Amino acid sequence: MSYKRRKNFNDICVRRPPVARRPLGQKPRANAPFWERQDYNTIKAECLRKGELWVDPEFPPVASSLFPSHAGKLPRNIVWKRPWEITDNPELFVGGASRFDICQGELGDCWFLAAIACLSMNESLLFGVVPPDQSFDKGDYVGCFRFNFWHYGTWTEVVVDDQLPTFNNRLTFVHSAEENEYWSALLEKAYAKLYGSYEALKGGSVTEAMEDFTGGVTEGMDLRNAPKDLLKIVEKAMMRNSLMGCSVEADPNAIDSKMDNGLVMGHAYSITGLQKVNVQGQEINLIRVRNPWGSVEWMGDWSDESPKWDLLSSEQKAKLNTDDDGDLNFGDDGEFWMDFEDWRTNFTRLEICNLPPDAMQEDDPKKKKMKWVTSLQEGKWQKGATAGGCRNFPDTFWINPQYRISLDAADDPDPDDDEVACSVIIALMQRSKRAEKVMGTGMLTIGFAIYELEDPDCETLKKEYFMYHKSVARSPSFINTREICGRYKLPPAEYVIIPSTFEPGEESEFMLRIYTEKSVETKEIDDETQVVTIPQVIDDALPKENLPVVLKPKTPKQLEKEEKEKAAFTKFFESIAGEDMEIDAFELKKMMDQALKKELSYFEFNGFNVELCRSMVALMDDDKSGMLGLDEFFDLWSDIKLWTGVFKMFDADKSGDFDTYELRLALEHVGFKLKNTIFQQIVLRYQADDQTISFPDFIALTIRLKAMFKAFASFMDGNKASLGLEDWLTVTMYC
Repeated sequence: MSYKRRKNFNDICVRRPPVARRPLGQKPRANAPFWERQDYNTIKAECLRKGELWVDPEFPPVASSLFPSHAGKLPRNIVWKRPWEITDNPELFVGGASRFDICQGELGDCWFLAAIACLSMNESLLFGVVPPDQSFDKGDYVGCFRFNFWHYGTWTEVVVDDQLPTFNNRLTFVHSAEENEYWSALLEKAYAKLYGSYEALKGGSVTEAMEDFTGGVTEGMDLRNAPKDLLKIVEKAMMRNSLMGCSVEADPNAIDSKMDNGLVMGHAYSITGLQKVNVQGQEINLIRVRNPWGSVEWMGDWSDESPKWDLLSSEQKAKLNTDDDGDLNFGDDGEFWMDFEDWRTNFTRLEICNLPPDAMQEDDPKKKKMKWVTSLQEGKWQKGATAGGCRNFPDTFWINPQYRISLDAADDPDPDDDEVACSVIIALMQRSKRAEKVMGTGMLTIGFAIYELEDPDCETLKKEYFMYHKSVARSPSFINTREICGRYKLPPAEYVIIPSTFEPGEESEFMLRIYTEKSVETKEIDDETQVVTIPQVIDDALPKENLPVVLKPKTPKQLEKEEKEKAAFTKFFESIAGEDMEIDAFELKKMMDQALKKELSYFEFNGFNVELCRSMVALMDDDKSGMLGLDEFFDLWSDIKLWTGVFKMFDADKSGDFDTYELRLALEHVGFKLKNTIFQQIVLRYQADDQTISFPDFIALTIRLKAMFKAFASFMDGNKASLGLEDWLTVTMYC
């Protein structure tokens, strides 16, 4: 089924994405990605000045830009040519843009082409990705074209030269039905450059490309277990200009195999229309689908050859995107209509790209009301700090980042729904590794869980909370994909979302996006960095998860023991310090090593190094003499005893170290609460290569924390510390 296309670009409202650009004259940062090093206007001006055509040094016309895994050996003699070397009078667009401009070549990227077909139906979106103000006109042409993609939260300009791979003077990959039209081929090249090579585009999900074209959130649905309101979901998606694709689950032995009904298994299709018709008094919903191959169509009811079309009046046909004369024209173009029920029965998967608010034109009041409200949180899973794995690992699950969302009854989007619930779409995206996939490395397996919150003002939820509360919803699965997305209807309440990898210790940056019908509050649940009340006595029987630790008064027996200990240490101190009754770092090391030898006899403790003892002296040395007196030593010893007791509590296996994922709790026991960002830096600084922390490193960390808090307090002015360069150097160098 084919239709005439727009003849010009007059009066088109183009959505210009806010592309991130480097300020003029500013050098790119070290190891910056190519889009920070290349600027379209700069390249064009330089080529015009020199009178030469541009050759892209970042994506050169060589074999590695095509199939890097082939080690330079290509299956055929591919020649890179510019459009004017292939056809006469090349143009970016011929008669406008259309979904019929996209014909698949020899690359297995039907998922990408299905997304382009959807994109081409919304000119505002299309021309945001493919700016139409560039051409092959001789006075302006330098062989350089630019495209805009949403890349992990930022609109990114990708510049390519127009050398395209050909075989026998024909484009090897995507091409237009019009021989001299090149926007789709150049768009494919820019997308290949973004992800490293053409080969990186082999195999993928329509959702990835849809999001990269729009910045939207894409949800997938298994049509075999579709929600009861599926038709309403598709209708709303159409009203929101959402991009949609569908597919038939593949037989592992028959991918891209045509079935008897004309559909192809394991192949991505675009959804291009939805319309109601009346057939003999019965209302039927028709859905329009397109195969990016440009041929091979549905052969059932409402197909091009179906007698069902004779049942429609000319008025009804006029609603179905007809030609100018009001007649339906059928052709072998890959596009066809189906009964909605046939569609949901024969296709197995639906993918909907929900557009962000700024992607929808606001001149239509009805569509303006249909906008999603979005919120975004960025975080990362860091080994030993915030990479806790899924719920199968209860000891570490709680260390994953935690995000609160507040849903209110007023947010119920559907007045016709008797259920008091709020619609919410949650999408978890990891940093894309499509380029690495070519060389054999894949995506992490990711997912999320949702729990109802009892206290909306809580700090970081600990292990016990997840041990005694069930999740109210979860991601559709844990899967090794760029993004996992789910649609939920949840009762009004406060919730916490826990994004995670499947296994603990897997690292990646991630983005959590939340789409709701009305504005909602979302924020990360985190601790405030502060000094908290600490116990005077560490009880070995105290469960280490029970926080905060309650202050316990010292018993008479403990007080008596302390007096005896102090007397013994005073005598010992005098023997080391001499007449001046002060000790330096070397003398402190001797005292500490001897005092802790018995306390830590359960593992091989080789004593503190001198540098750590210097830090101990600096912590207590207020007069900057480099020495400690008796009272200063006893204050320090009081801290060391507490920290040693906490360390022993967490060193359950008596190995002389404990896992860094327990470090956050250990620090709370000695009096420090820290935000995730600070804690992640601490783990990077102090953890061993097996993600453990040793006794000396634990002591070094707590000493430094106490010293820094102490220094901050001495310079504090309100809630901030004010200090000059010399003060700063004194604090950082001597602590």
